[in-house]
Amino acid sequence: MHIYEFGDKDKPVILLLPGTMCYWKGNFGGVIDTLSEDFLVAVVAYTGFDENDTEDYISATDEVIKIEEYIKEYYNGHIRAAYGCSLGGTFVAMLTERNNICMDIGIIGSSDFDKAGSFKAKLMSALMVKVTYNFIHTGKYNSRLMQRRYEKQMSDPDPYNRAFVAITGRDRYDMSFISKESLKRQFGSDLTTPLPADICNGHTKIHVFYAKKMGEKYLERYRRYFQDPVIHEQDMRHEELLGVYPDKWCELVREICL
Repeated sequence: MHIYEFGDKDKPVILLLPGTMCYWKGNFGGVIDTLSEDFLVAVVAYTGFDENDTEDYISATDEVIKIEEYIKEYYNGHIRAAYGCSLGGTFVAMLTERNNICMDIGIIGSSDFDKAGSFKAKLMSALMVKVTYNFIHTGKYNSRLMQRRYEKQMSDPDPYNRAFVAITGRDRYDMSFISKESLKRQFGSDLTTPLPADICNGHTKIHVFYAKKMGEKYLERYRRYFQDPVIHEQDMRHEELLGVYPDKWCELVREICL
């Protein structure tokens, strides 16, 4: 795992946690410069998801331990905030629940928090790798049907589809360093990592960017997993605010954290 820093070390730290199968440069490249005006921006590159990493991803628990150790060593155990994009929301939840570091604000970025038993998770992970591995490495799907669907989506004038691909990093960066094993473990671990209800450590305030178009069941999950979360309802799709409206995303993050 690597953490890349941008901005003044004397400013409050905001930790940015990427989504599933995302390369950090693509996930947060559109907001780093703006955020670094007010924060020391620390972007996490998960184990196995960075070209400078030679190891494969193991599990969410293994990764959160590394993140905690880094925060303790380099930030005296304290950060102002953490934003978790999709999968990253699991890490925000774990950091809050484990309470091994001091985090003032945790922001959940329209995470789905889908869970499954070990057998189902193993099957789903294998399917996900089969569908996405070639695309992550080459930008094309093995399936002709999937490739035609992808090309149709990219030709649509709606900017959301292109923005979603940009968040992964696939449109601009070589991601051939990501292994099948890392993809499989990351997806499967997220499905099987348990989260307790009513997470609250007495210090961290949880904010949720609720993308209303994802469905009300996700709002129910946020209220089940977190005690008294602040819900920021947006009439949008999954991570649409970050991907399509990065300036508005930055404004909201600053409003919450400063």
